[in-house]
Formats: sequence, C-alpha cells, structure tokens
Amino acid sequence: MKKITIITGHYGSGKTNLAVNLALRLADAGEHVTVVDFDIVNPYFRTADFKTLFEQHGVTLAASMYANTSLDIPAISFDMERMAYEPGYLIVDVGGDDAGAIGLGRYANGFLSYVPDQLDMWYVVNRYRYLTEEPKEALQLMYEIESVSRMRHTGIVNNSNLGRETTAQTILEAIPYAQEIAAKADLPLVCQTYQKDFDLSLENGLAVDVYVKPVWEQ
Repeated sequence: MKKITIITGHYGSGKTNLAVNLALRLADAGEHVTVVDFDIVNPYFRTADFKTLFEQHGVTLAASMYANTSLDIPAISFDMERMAYEPGYLIVDVGGDDAGAIGLGRYANGFLSYVPDQLDMWYVVNRYRYLTEEPKEALQLMYEIESVSRMRHTGIVNNSNLGRETTAQTILEAIPYAQEIAAKADLPLVCQTYQKDFDLSLENGLAVDVYVKPVWEQ
C-alpha cells in the first residue's frame, strides 16, 4: 500500500469494511494509521462506527463532529491535507457514488500537486449491488466519481458479495465481472476480497473479516 489510499464506490459496495480491514492489518503490523470517515451523505455503515475497535488497535479516527448523531450536517471538522503529510498511512473512506465524492474535489489539487506518487484511489465494485450489476454500470459510476472528485482511480477492488448469503461460489462467479471492469478501465485489479473462513486461492486474493453488518446480523 502507498501512504494514502482513497476508497470510493457505490453505496453498499463494501468500502467501509475494506477500510477497516486495511487499517487493522497495518496497525497490527506496527504501522501508524489514520482512517478518515469522509462519508458526508450517509449516516449509516461508516468508519466512525468503529471508533472503539480502532482505539483498541491504536488506529486514529478522523470524522465529522456530527458523525453518529441525529444531525444531518455535511461538515468536515478536520484537516485532511495536514494528515497527508504526517508520518504513517492515511486511509480515506469516501461516501457512496458521486454525491459522496463531491467533497473530495476540494483536496484534489493538494494531493495531486504534492504527493501523487504516494497516493492510490481504489474503486470498490460489487457485482451483486443494484445499479452496478453490469460492468458498464459500474464503469459509468466510476467516471462520475472521477468527474466530481477531480481525481483519477488507480485500481479496482473486487468486493462482490451477498452479505450473509455469500458463498465461495458467489465470489468465484464475480471474477469475470471485475476483470472486465479493470480491463475496460485500463486499471489493475488490485485485490479480490473473500471471507477468511472460505477456503479460496485467488489471484490477488485478500482475506477479510466482516465488520460491517446490518443491525439484525450483529
């Protein structure tokens, strides 16, 4: 991983679960990690929900002062540009779709001018999410995110799953979908996630824990 990893994607694609897994993995390896909850449009299923877990592993969380409150105010109460230059890794969990990525545009010049070689922007795809079930739909959304954020993606992450209904076959059947998106976008398929309890051997496979769950599954 590079110093800065920005994670985008469709609502429910699994951005937050990926961010949590990456942060904990780095922290457990002895790295200093800061996670930015940059979801300014959705009050649910966000990295701010894992404040206690992050504290237990020594991960720093930056989130809006209104996160996890009843106030729907898209305010940013932290200095993300400063964080980009501090020691350690920075993981930015961006809100879903182009609506959630609009705020990212204010940081584009700073990131691209000073740390372009230390930055990745990964687009998370899930074949089983409504409105991105076809590669062309997922690509259209990716380009819309790039347009409003004024930044280009550097890689694709295949996080195709059906929640608690996910099986190993579910994941295997989504591989061609992710490969087509990566090929048409001319981007690398950075990794393909799968639950740790699945016995899978995937190219660029990333075994993950499932932290983000609906309330009825917790």
